[in-house]
Amino acid sequence: MAEVERGVRGDVAADPGARAGVARAVLWLVVAVLGVRQMAVVLRRQPGESLIDLETWTGQDGILHVAGSLYEPGRFTGTPFAGLVLRPLTTSAEEALGVVWTFGTLLLVAALGLVAARGLPGPVTRRTAFLAAPLAITLLMVSLPVRNTLYLGQTSILPVLLVLVACLAVRGERLSGVLVGVAAALQPAVLLFAVLFWFTGRRRAAAAGGAAFAFCTALAWAAMPHDSWTYWVHHVAGAGLGERPDSLANQSLHGALLRFGLQGPSEVVLFLVLAAAVTVLGLRRAVRYAHDGQLLLAVAVTGCVAVAVSPTAWQHQLLWVLLAVVGRVGTKASDRLVWPAVVVLVLTLPGKMLLPNIGALLPVRDNVLLITALGAACVAPFLPRTSPHWQRPVPTDYAQPVASRFSWVPLLPFWRRVLSRPNLLLELLLIRVVYSAYAKVRLAAAVGRPTAEEHGRQIHSMEQWLHIDIEHWANHTVVGIPWLREFFDYYYSTFHFIVPLTILGVLYVRRPSDYRWARSSIGFATLLALVGFWLYPLAPPRLMPGLGFIDTVHGAQDLASPDFGALTAVTNQYAAMPSLHFGWSLWCGLVILVLAPKAWMKALGLLHPLFTVSCIVATGNHWVLDAVGGATVVGLGFGLTYVLAGPRRLRTGRDGTGTSADGAADGGTLAAVPGQKKGESVAAPAGSGAS
Repeated sequence: MAEVERGVRGDVAADPGARAGVARAVLWLVVAVLGVRQMAVVLRRQPGESLIDLETWTGQDGILHVAGSLYEPGRFTGTPFAGLVLRPLTTSAEEALGVVWTFGTLLLVAALGLVAARGLPGPVTRRTAFLAAPLAITLLMVSLPVRNTLYLGQTSILPVLLVLVACLAVRGERLSGVLVGVAAALQPAVLLFAVLFWFTGRRRAAAAGGAAFAFCTALAWAAMPHDSWTYWVHHVAGAGLGERPDSLANQSLHGALLRFGLQGPSEVVLFLVLAAAVTVLGLRRAVRYAHDGQLLLAVAVTGCVAVAVSPTAWQHQLLWVLLAVVGRVGTKASDRLVWPAVVVLVLTLPGKMLLPNIGALLPVRDNVLLITALGAACVAPFLPRTSPHWQRPVPTDYAQPVASRFSWVPLLPFWRRVLSRPNLLLELLLIRVVYSAYAKVRLAAAVGRPTAEEHGRQIHSMEQWLHIDIEHWANHTVVGIPWLREFFDYYYSTFHFIVPLTILGVLYVRRPSDYRWARSSIGFATLLALVGFWLYPLAPPRLMPGLGFIDTVHGAQDLASPDFGALTAVTNQYAAMPSLHFGWSLWCGLVILVLAPKAWMKALGLLHPLFTVSCIVATGNHWVLDAVGGATVVGLGFGLTYVLAGPRRLRTGRDGTGTSADGAADGGTLAAVPGQKKGESVAAPAGSGAS
């Protein structure tokens, strides 16, 4: 298979250009920053707060130190061969082991990204080949499985790397099989790759994989017969080890069926039937993609099958799903980005951030990783390389870039009115980094209780002078109406993130030029809000002693405690001015008002900021003036975007000059749209008012 891939990839130039070189350098810098950050996050925590599984195995009272069975305490979930491999680590110094283990895991992640980048299905463009490795490593670094692996001190990256090396980087059949066999001895479901070898004509590799798996398992059985019996027979290949199999952490078909309430023999029979169907369908697809030259996709599909059919598939074992991002779905350029967006979002964000807290969506939210794995294994219509749309999807035409304002200012000429859709993976990375910075700065802006309460008294006095101090009346009125209190509590905790993300997603797909405008405006508003959090920490009404407010969302807190209970330990409770709850909702309402094509959509969009301002005041989480502050930063965000990028609405006149909605020149000339005949006018770009 590796020879086939080398034949289709072709020869790529080492240097595709200066701009690509700068982008590559920036991506490698991001990789370095993420690596340092992951090391710092893991190692600066106190013992027992990170590397939990490693500590359980190799600590002073660890399982590998204690004589007797590995599985009696119920804390070791690996195979007996894994226990045999880990035993030498018990002689290492505990502190040094944590550093070496974390650094070694990061090196494995880097190696995994390099091998995956090499295995991209060809032919690939020079730019793709140049940027693939740092981008792949970056995505791996920010993925939930890798972060979970680093936090726990697990070994789950090693089997994935062994399989990728066997399938993409090793020429010898026997060595490929041995690598897969060793990986299967560490994670039994990986033995499915020996089946993939068999049906793709690599029968020597398949036989070598089965033999290596049998040898490693027999070696562990000879060294630890009681533990081997316990793992393979008593616990049915480890199915009963670790957390409860019906917990949300188990993203396999077995775990999902248990969460749906099935128990006993009927659940086992249904699981075996579904697992057999997924295995047959998924492996057939994987074989087809392997013969098509998409070896990395074939590996990803087989790994997703292993995730679904394993009795237990914990979060740190789900890295296979991220590899499915290489599959190409859709014939149109506007559709091509949907599948990678879904995979990246699911593998980098927790389910509670992807879907709202609505009862009907809970089964999807709780099983979103499994659903994505099943989609990759059995459903997603990945294009073959023989498709005419493989390299050239049906294009979506947009207007050309327009010069920005103040192009004469150094560093500002890069800010052009680009009206095409931006790179999705880089855009998701940007949003993720900005949100992480927002969370860090918001938490770091905490100050002492007296300062925050003094500012709270200032705001309360100002509202009394303005006769807008309605918070106490609204709070106690809502508390007396149970259904209204439940509605406001639910609205406050559910729609803060989901509505802005949904709007950005719709704009990205349907109106990319307006997406850039909207994304920039909310980004500026958020940055300005951080300045407010830092300069003016403010106690919200619910944390003001003596005023009689009732915290309907978070419940009663101990105001006598300096920390105000456990909630203050996880977030800065004094980041109230300005209110981003209202600011983001106002941004949503204004964007819908400007862009929605129907009057009823515009009216519905304006209900969101109305409901939001009502619930933040009625639940005691914000003052009325906090909402005024939120509106101010949103207005400034739109203003900064206008100053830097010009008017939102653009037209293209018959002479090819970009003009604003009022006909004034917009400071640049639009190049002709490909395929346009001389003398024809160009249609208004997406986001310029045309639907």
